[in-house]
Amino acid sequence: MEKQSKIFVAGHRGMVGSSIVRKLKAEGYTNLVLRSSSELDLRDQAQVRNFFSAEKPEYVFLAAAKVGGILANNIYRADFLYENLMIESNVIHQSYVHKVKKLLFLGSSCIYPKLAPQPLEEKSLLSGYLEETNEPYAIAKIAGIKLCENYRRQYGCDFISAMPTNLYGPNDNYDLQTSHVIPALLRKFIEAKENNSKSVVVWGTGAPLREFMHVDDLAEACFFLMHHYSENEFVNVGTGKEISIKDLAVLIGKLVGYNGTVEFDTTKPDGTPRKLMNVNRILGLGWKPVISLEAGLKRVIEEKPLKTSI
Repeated sequence: MEKQSKIFVAGHRGMVGSSIVRKLKAEGYTNLVLRSSSELDLRDQAQVRNFFSAEKPEYVFLAAAKVGGILANNIYRADFLYENLMIESNVIHQSYVHKVKKLLFLGSSCIYPKLAPQPLEEKSLLSGYLEETNEPYAIAKIAGIKLCENYRRQYGCDFISAMPTNLYGPNDNYDLQTSHVIPALLRKFIEAKENNSKSVVVWGTGAPLREFMHVDDLAEACFFLMHHYSENEFVNVGTGKEISIKDLAVLIGKLVGYNGTVEFDTTKPDGTPRKLMNVNRILGLGWKPVISLEAGLKRVIEEKPLKTSI
């Protein structure tokens, strides 16, 4: 990408998209094409076709998606499948039609089978059954990967895919009905401290192991891949380190300064028992994350997320 290249960041108001925009601007890229969902409905084929015809972006970061945690994925199953299929299909196809030079599609680590060998390697895709609670979202993201692979194979398009691990950071979603685990825990512990609550209730047993990465590390990885990677295979992006939900809750409570107790509601689902990414492929390319979990959480807490997100 040249500094003057016309770059479309789909989903620029979301956590991932906004981080990619910050990274691009910091690197001196100013010719960015940005549209909010009210300005451009990526689910609408005609709107997306007209947008690409008018703007003709040279590069595309496809970070737009309908996202949420276990609860949202399980309740809004049809919405998660349909809307994500439409978004990625429309953007990827129009990128082909209008000869986009390169596209990066962002998926999710939930694409892997529930009981795939850990750490999760790219070759484990489609090797077993998916986790039931987020199966529709996972199927949509797998379809996005396959779209990129097959537009490359059939038409020679330079379309690549990256699968990030669990993310957190600025512009996260703090709605307890639809959020992921870190923003949900941050909200619970911050509000418990403010309200002098004696305990905080965490979903599940606390036993599942999860990997977390600050979204600014992902933006660095996306920028790196757009410059240095043009292969058919998708790439895992993560830290290669994991923590139990119980230890995560204790860490967040400590960083927030909460002095009460932590209780676990075992009637609620745990989700996948373990989800750690094998990141050897991207490490071998020369990229690595730099923000530790504790440092990243401190950064988020210092930004006072609940003052701006709720």
